[in-house]
Amino acid sequence: MNVLFVTSECAPFVKTGGLGDVAGSLPQELVAQGVETRVILPKYAVIPQQYKDQMQYIDHIYIKMGWRSQYCGVFELKMNNVTYYFVDNEFYFGANYVYGDIATDIERFAFFDKAVLALLQVVDFWPDIIHANDWQSGMVSVLLRAHYAYDGRYNRIKTLFTIHNLKFQGIYDKAVIADVCELEKSYFTPDKLEFYKDASFMKGALTYSDYITTVSPTYAEEIKTEFYGEKLDGLLRARAGSLKGIVNGIDYNTYNPRTDEMIYETYNSRDFISKKKLNKTALQRELGLVEDDEKFIISMIVRLTSQKGMDLVNCVLEDICFDQNIQIVVLGTGEKKYEDSLRYFDWKYHGRVSAQIRFDNTLAHKLYAASDVTLMPSLFEPCGLNQLIAMRYGTLPIVRETGGLKDTVEPYNEFESTGTGFSFKNYNAHEMLGVIRYAHDIYYNRRKDWNGICRRAMAKDYSWQQSAREYIELYQSLA
Repeated sequence: MNVLFVTSECAPFVKTGGLGDVAGSLPQELVAQGVETRVILPKYAVIPQQYKDQMQYIDHIYIKMGWRSQYCGVFELKMNNVTYYFVDNEFYFGANYVYGDIATDIERFAFFDKAVLALLQVVDFWPDIIHANDWQSGMVSVLLRAHYAYDGRYNRIKTLFTIHNLKFQGIYDKAVIADVCELEKSYFTPDKLEFYKDASFMKGALTYSDYITTVSPTYAEEIKTEFYGEKLDGLLRARAGSLKGIVNGIDYNTYNPRTDEMIYETYNSRDFISKKKLNKTALQRELGLVEDDEKFIISMIVRLTSQKGMDLVNCVLEDICFDQNIQIVVLGTGEKKYEDSLRYFDWKYHGRVSAQIRFDNTLAHKLYAASDVTLMPSLFEPCGLNQLIAMRYGTLPIVRETGGLKDTVEPYNEFESTGTGFSFKNYNAHEMLGVIRYAHDIYYNRRKDWNGICRRAMAKDYSWQQSAREYIELYQSLA
């Protein structure tokens, strides 16, 4: 079976979020399980030169974009048993960013989606399944139907589309989309691409793909409701028979406390109690926090937005800081009001609060190893990877019960001695505060129980093996 994985980002070449991690790990596991999987993505200027130096030029064609014909080159790189194709065009991908404003991105990714299909002939790879991801590759299914319906090499290809975050949909003026995608007016009706007088790449994918997946079973159910459905809940309910949630995995080679060279002290499930204390004091020393391995460290590695629950955190941060045995470290960037608030608390409670307003992958690994809990109070969370990584390192997640957070974190049950973390149901700041205080009490007053939760969390298997098996079963049912 041949699968072409279409993505706008892929680790280690380029990554802005969870999609990059998925695209970097899932194809490797599919190959390991016997599926010929190749990945195609744009050749961005921001891809590190070390990878560009390994790419081999294959050929080029020209693609019609409105009134213009645009150069489209394709480069190839083979790594970790996966073949990667890079779509080359300096006009669209030569700037120093991955995503820009929606006006430019619509044309950039329309070009990319057209290139994906046109380049199959150039690389002579004919997939049984095209697996597209998020709105940036949302037009692949539409274009396959519109432009290649009578080509025998194409019309046997089945399409699967994965929603990583329904909120971002690629919505723009339908006349522009019709022009750059060369689509007739018949495609821009309310039952197809039209979306409240505009048009949506995401809606096109949901309408024309043979099957739809999203990144957790709970999120698959949530997006069929008005609250989570981003005005596409009706369409998703109509396609419920072709919609499934499959939980993401994490790369167990990258996130492994036994071998992680980024953390202060490596450890395993047998010696984590003492080694996490060493990691904790080293982190405190690096960040200027009070050095005490008995302090309760809450970390957040987060995009500072309301979607991630930062409004809840803002509401009760003063209450959390009231307890002098708690230390808080936040790593991330985002909305200015949250950045400014965290800087203020860093100033007011210096030595107990550390606001790291930046992206720092090495520090992220150190936080996973040194923290006691990681806080994820999201308004919605399609899957989430931080909680999976944290559990791998024996750091317990405190999460709101939504999407993949609900599917992957089993709340602690003190009566049955079960659970791998802590959770709360309602989007309520004081309900969150109550769970933080409960976890804090378990940590200080029932340390044996706490260590048991940590061991159960570290024993959970959220590698890509099981998720890949589910995708393979789905591919086989479609092919």
